[in-house]
Amino acid sequence: MTLVDGASGLAIAAAGVHDIVDEHEDAAGTTDVVRAALGCSALATGRPDDDITEIVVCRTDGFHLLHLIEGDFDGRLFVHVVFGGDAGNLGMARYQLRGALEELTGGDR
Repeated sequence: MTLVDGASGLAIAAAGVHDIVDEHEDAAGTTDVVRAALGCSALATGRPDDDITEIVVCRTDGFHLLHLIEGDFDGRLFVHVVFGGDAGNLGMARYQLRGALEELTGGDR
């Protein structure tokens, strides 16, 4: 898991195993994905307060969950978590990540 500053593309904190790509390469690459999604007019609904909150990228053997964090800070923070196909459960991952982030930020998300 990597906490990323979406404004700079830098990893703020990381935990867990980063076998394939280190957390700094991870942060830079996933920042490009988040920026592309946020800048895509085809993904916008045009309704106020209807923003992208999560991006899921499915692989043959697992998935990536990018969760954008709301908060009172400059830029945009997001969390990138990678799950393997054997142990990953998208619904449970989303539920647990939201709960952990709510506890950390004191937010309603």
